[in-house]
Amino acid sequence: MIIQEITIRKMKMMMKHPFTTSFGTMQEKDFLLLEAKDELGNSGWGESVAFSAPWYNEETLETNLHMLQDFLIPLVLGKEIGHPDEVSGLFSAIRKNNMAKSTIEGAIWDLYAKRNKMTLAQALGGERDKIEVGISIGIHERVEDLIATVRGFVEEGYKRIKVKIKPGYDVEVMRELRKQFPDVPLMADANSAYTLNDVELLKQLDAFDLTMIEQPLASDDIIDHATLQKQMTTPICLDESIHSLEDTRKAVELGSTKIINIKIGRVGGLTEAKKIHDYCMEKGLPVWCGGMLESGIGRAHNIALTTLPNFILPGDTAGSSRYWEEDVITPEVVVEDGYITVPTAYGIGYEPNFRAMDKFTVETYRFKAE
Repeated sequence: MIIQEITIRKMKMMMKHPFTTSFGTMQEKDFLLLEAKDELGNSGWGESVAFSAPWYNEETLETNLHMLQDFLIPLVLGKEIGHPDEVSGLFSAIRKNNMAKSTIEGAIWDLYAKRNKMTLAQALGGERDKIEVGISIGIHERVEDLIATVRGFVEEGYKRIKVKIKPGYDVEVMRELRKQFPDVPLMADANSAYTLNDVELLKQLDAFDLTMIEQPLASDDIIDHATLQKQMTTPICLDESIHSLEDTRKAVELGSTKIINIKIGRVGGLTEAKKIHDYCMEKGLPVWCGGMLESGIGRAHNIALTTLPNFILPGDTAGSSRYWEEDVITPEVVVEDGYITVPTAYGIGYEPNFRAMDKFTVETYRFKAE
């Protein structure tokens, strides 16, 4: 296929509810959508998951836009691409900027699947026709409100509850949740809010039979996590520390982690995500798909990835209505009794809702091959 045209939409959508983590609160979501067209007029879609500020990692919406316009799009525009796995090679001279790279690569994967009359899940080698989903719940001011929120999602059938924690909002919160929900799979997500000075505090979480604690220490660390894991029975899951298969290998060999959260944008695209999945499957480490508050386009990519066999644990891919009054795809992503049915239409399996897209589009940028 030859990439003939690329369109970027800068989007702004209001979330239904504020989402609070250890690094801040967000309700207005700015993000990028990218459409890639081939020489036959087929379209593939990708989404940048970078936030408007560098809270999660060093990338932002504006740095992604810069990288796409000035470096990445020129590397693919007008080029013949046989398979999406080739895209990471085209980008190999560009260091990091994984979320920007993933934005284009995701669109090309979608395009490839459509051209070959396959679902994206099939193109990746997925095996499931439905996936289990969990929910990620932000920090609440009152524990009573958190319990009510969790109860609502448990009653909806979500298979796993992830709760954000931070210093001062951790052990007692998890204690009360476990008391109220003795049989529900629970995990705590610290978003790098602790250090090794907090080992004794973190060890108290072992009493609550958590599925895992996610990224308790520094976002770029794998050394201290190995030290912590030796002192805790709760499995440590790494998120922000893992940007590649090489990072995964090193963390596993050091004993820094027992579970890996795979986020497509964080690792630079579906090709690298699949490599990490395959390695972890070989080593006997379960993986799950993390969420970045995506719109329906990014959510569809997460669904396809999660059909791979080693995604043993429920991910963060909740339904569209969890976050948005109106999503930018049709039909919207729907959760029924804790499951999402994998779409059977070619590519990502959902159609762009152009009426909604136009409503939420702030700026549009177009690039055509000469």
